[in-house]
Amino acid sequence: MLYSLARCANVELTGYQPVQALLSCFKDGGTVVDIMSGFGDVRIEEIVAGDWEEIGETWLNRLTAHPLACIEIEFPHYVGSVDSPRANVQPAEQHPIFYGCFDWHSAVHSHWCLIRQLRLFDSHPEESAIRSSIDRRLTSDNVEAEVAYLDAHQDFERPYGWAWFLRLMAELHLWDDEQGIGWRRTLEPLEETVIELVTERFLPQERPFRVGTHGNSAFALSCIIDYARITGENDLIAAAEETTNRFFIDDRAYPVQFEPLGWDFLSPALVEAEVMVRVMEPDAFVDWFDGFLPEVTEELQSSMLDPTVIDLEGAGGLELHFVGLNLSRAWCLATLADMLTGHRYESVFLDAALSHASVGLEQAFVEEYAGSHWLSSFALYLLTRHASGINPSPDH
Repeated sequence: MLYSLARCANVELTGYQPVQALLSCFKDGGTVVDIMSGFGDVRIEEIVAGDWEEIGETWLNRLTAHPLACIEIEFPHYVGSVDSPRANVQPAEQHPIFYGCFDWHSAVHSHWCLIRQLRLFDSHPEESAIRSSIDRRLTSDNVEAEVAYLDAHQDFERPYGWAWFLRLMAELHLWDDEQGIGWRRTLEPLEETVIELVTERFLPQERPFRVGTHGNSAFALSCIIDYARITGENDLIAAAEETTNRFFIDDRAYPVQFEPLGWDFLSPALVEAEVMVRVMEPDAFVDWFDGFLPEVTEELQSSMLDPTVIDLEGAGGLELHFVGLNLSRAWCLATLADMLTGHRYESVFLDAALSHASVGLEQAFVEEYAGSHWLSSFALYLLTRHASGINPSPDH
């Protein structure tokens, strides 16, 4: 349901709004007004820049609250079906580490969200609680059980959960922390299993999946490439880059007017462009992009520039995917604006990133479990997209 989200500076936001109308509401001299209630006056440009180092205690508490709670919530749980506490097999038996957060991939990226915060931000207000919660479950026996499940179910969480797990491991590889190093070593058998699955059951696929949900190939490739560069896995780097080029290098005139395709939380067009940023030289990327999205400002093509506004009062379930869509579009649009310096789309994409970030962050911390079990990770990705661990340089 698209509806009026907020009133700010006497402007009512209704449905899909032109970017400039949204910005006139969200910004007053560059400062967020009311839309970020509880966070004080924050410059939206700082947020979209993706390297915000001065995240205060209020932000950290908000980013931590849901993932820290959810990683220990076993039910409801989804594994192709929604199970109850009377299920024959308990999630914590199959996945003694990643049983929370409704599904395996959300449990994985919630651990990433918490560990990334500890690595990037000193004196985190919830450091002790985060460490204690993760350390209780992260044992060799529990890792062995996780490995056994993936060995027996080799398409489970392909590719989305595998991709997020490698992003989690990349975070641990970057963290110079005694306990973090211990966690990384404990997880090594599962890391080896996931790399094998990615190499044998994802990268050789003949075609990409251009969907806006978990099966999306481009988003998974972004995570895999980042992990491989951080860890120096040269064979994996080469294989992932080859797959990316094979999937996308010949794409032209993407039909972006059909997005969102359904209950999307990713833009197939934008995550594809964002992964191509990783594998192409800047000038070559601009040439490719001009053929990929040649006329995004035309009315038929411009819907991706406007955030999707939903009514949180009545929203639930899959509709909350649109909150994630706004956040992921924001980081993709901002990344593309960075790459397209001097291009006719630079300011267009930056303005669109600002409006998507404003709407997405306002709705990211919803209490409804259908959103709270996963949206904080997307918010953190946006806030820290330029910090180490995301899109590292090829010579990392």
